[in-house]
Amino acid sequence: MSERIRVLVVDDSALMRKLIPAILERDPSIEVVGTAMDGTFALKKIEEFHPDVITLDLEMPRMDGLEALRLIMRRAPMPVIVFSTHSKEGAYSTFKAHALGAIDFVAKPRDAAAGHLEAIAVELIDKIKVAKRASGRKIRASVEVETISTGGPNALQYVLSQIPADFAATILIVQHMPEGFTEMFARRLDECCALDVHEARSGDLLIAGRVLICPGNRHIIARRMPRGDMAVLSDGPPVNGHRPSADVLFHSVAREFTLTSIGVLMTGMGDDGAEGLGAIKAAGGMTVAQSEDTCVVSGMPRAAIIKGYANKIVPLESMSAFLVGLCGTDRDHPDRAEKKDKIEKNEKTDRTQVSSHRT
Repeated sequence: MSERIRVLVVDDSALMRKLIPAILERDPSIEVVGTAMDGTFALKKIEEFHPDVITLDLEMPRMDGLEALRLIMRRAPMPVIVFSTHSKEGAYSTFKAHALGAIDFVAKPRDAAAGHLEAIAVELIDKIKVAKRASGRKIRASVEVETISTGGPNALQYVLSQIPADFAATILIVQHMPEGFTEMFARRLDECCALDVHEARSGDLLIAGRVLICPGNRHIIARRMPRGDMAVLSDGPPVNGHRPSADVLFHSVAREFTLTSIGVLMTGMGDDGAEGLGAIKAAGGMTVAQSEDTCVVSGMPRAAIIKGYANKIVPLESMSAFLVGLCGTDRDHPDRAEKKDKIEKNEKTDRTQVSSHRT
């Protein structure tokens, strides 16, 4: 039998310090070696127990989770999974933790204080196992872009931050995040990118240089409509266990844009997006998978690669340049800014809230 994964649970709630170990140790491959009530105790327990993975609450007395994370990454970097409150404030802190080096996060259920953790038990266990597998890689101790060792949110930031504002295409993004987190994620990306990034709304036009992040707990599809190409949000059932689902987006892009469509699958757990990428390839579009050696979690791109759905396999550090090479820029068109301003002005005055959730 392989060695068990040694986990340290850090949370200021005495109830959480009982419940989290209880759900983790249902899995025979996990051993909770200790708990800590704040960052100060966590640093001592790390020296004492040498855990493989840490689950870290962010809102704690004395030394909070962000300060503890800074010190962990400075002294002895190791996989940290943030176990954050499900709120906008929690989302903001979670993304700061990602920037400091946290490898992933799990949102605490809204009723966690009542002891209800069943909804996230499988997710937390799965992410701990992924974090342990990723521990052989260099865990980042800063936000320098040269280091590419963390998961989906930081990988996306790394790619988008290197794409110029005059990028000649729209980017639609599905990230497996809960409600409340995607809005903050879009704001964070908008601050660090030359592109125009925001959380998608039904009726948003697909214009060059725009990035739309699908809201948590919604699907996003691309539609060709009389007044222009646009994003449409849907409340349809989960696909592959996810809402939003990359498959839903990719199938719509393949159907609506055929030869001009591009699908990209990056680091992620599971196989969501593989069949949709196959649909884009069958429609004559370009399909791209992130190379497994630059993924923390290679499940999603690997599923597409194995099935032969990826036209190109591209390492993370080359992804931005590859996409710019495919789509080009509008530098040769000096009237682009004026056209974009006109489109956005029209969009504000005649926006129609389009949603397919009833169809």
